[in-house]
Amino acid sequence: MLRVDCARWGGTAEDLRHVALSAPHARTRERALALYEITQGLCATRVAARTGRHPQTVMGWVHAYNAQGPGMLAFRRTGGRPPFARRSQRRFVRPSAPPSVRRPPHPEKEPTQRRAGP
Repeated sequence: MLRVDCARWGGTAEDLRHVALSAPHARTRERALALYEITQGLCATRVAARTGRHPQTVMGWVHAYNAQGPGMLAFRRTGGRPPFARRSQRRFVRPSAPPSVRRPPHPEKEPTQRRAGP
């Protein structure tokens, strides 16, 4: 039977419950709650069915917790597309090329007049 070894890391099942209720990231809360439910006697397959995860994923969380401790509960972004930048963060997004780097107009074409705004 799969078992969460809280005592190895100096914690209790109630510590997992506390993390499940207070962690800042939803995935961290999900992992802690799954481990807490397993300490309460539920099997990993039932916990997986409740959370919509594959049973091997939940079992992997248990094995990782037993091997690495509570630090493995924290969600870490491992790749994929970067999150969408909010307006407050747009100052960090690289702007388009400055005018000195842009291609000069073609010499045979006349520059078009831009329309004035409304």
